[in-house]
Amino acid sequence: MAEKPKVAFYWCASCGGCEESVVDLAEDILTVVSLVDIAFWPVAIDMKRKDVEAMADRSLTVSFINGSVRTSEQREMVELLRRKSAFVIAYGACSQYGGIPSLANLHSKEEIFDWVYHASPTVVNPAGTVPLERFDDGHGHTLKLPTFYETVRALDQVIDVDFYLPGCPPTPKLLKEAVLALLSGKLPPKGTVLAPDVALCDECPRRATKPEKLAIARFYRPHEIVPDPEKCFLAQGLPCMGIGTRKGCEALCIHGNMPCTGCFGPTSRTRDHGAKILSALASEVDATDEKKIEEILAGIPDPVGTFYRYGIASSMLRRKIVEGNGGVSA
Repeated sequence: MAEKPKVAFYWCASCGGCEESVVDLAEDILTVVSLVDIAFWPVAIDMKRKDVEAMADRSLTVSFINGSVRTSEQREMVELLRRKSAFVIAYGACSQYGGIPSLANLHSKEEIFDWVYHASPTVVNPAGTVPLERFDDGHGHTLKLPTFYETVRALDQVIDVDFYLPGCPPTPKLLKEAVLALLSGKLPPKGTVLAPDVALCDECPRRATKPEKLAIARFYRPHEIVPDPEKCFLAQGLPCMGIGTRKGCEALCIHGNMPCTGCFGPTSRTRDHGAKILSALASEVDATDEKKIEEILAGIPDPVGTFYRYGIASSMLRRKIVEGNGGVSA
């Protein structure tokens, strides 16, 4: 019997939802498992780094790597998996664009550590203890922790990536299609995002209710109103990222009566996802007076978190520059 193709899954800086999405294949996971061997999946199976190190280079058919790269351990693992894999797929928004973890690029490493270990209201730390990368106990034992990098990076800013599966998380349908495409050998060009290259508005069930001119007089946050389940979110003053976000998610949030938050990222024709949506919404504000415009835009109190929720690491902004730090290094 011919040896099955070997597949690996690995989790970097992310919430774990992408790992769960593999299980969300439901009965389709039986089809996938019948066609491949899962050679490395540490979140589900007892496998160690040494097991990967022992593999021959390129012996893994594909590694699905989710999460952005935040620490030295994650960087070492993705570099190892790149060496051992014929193909690498950036799996999910954090891996592809930096995701929510890359919003940390708005702050320095020192600011983050100060908040987490000192200033947060729930922290009791009178000694001011912070994690050390290295600790010698005085008896010949040394403990080491990974380096916490200054900057969160998308996967392709660290290693070469062959394909991308967008989403937070990718849908089971896209995962199944990606695996079957790899096994069939009918692959698109390297660098392809394995999802339709048109905006989500194209498949939105509320598309017909979007007026030609929105004329937004106020922006609402989702908790401030109960949206009409049949009407375009933008027509109701709810920022919806579907106007500049790639489709392929099956409009799951829309069907749940929540506006799109942009997790599938931009189409190939968009250079900067957040700037694209910001420009589109700003052009629909129903005001010409500067003060009135400011009042309307005040309904979006966190523009970066709204427009760059998933993509700050891969945007034109990349990260905040900290004064007195000579810029920011990794």
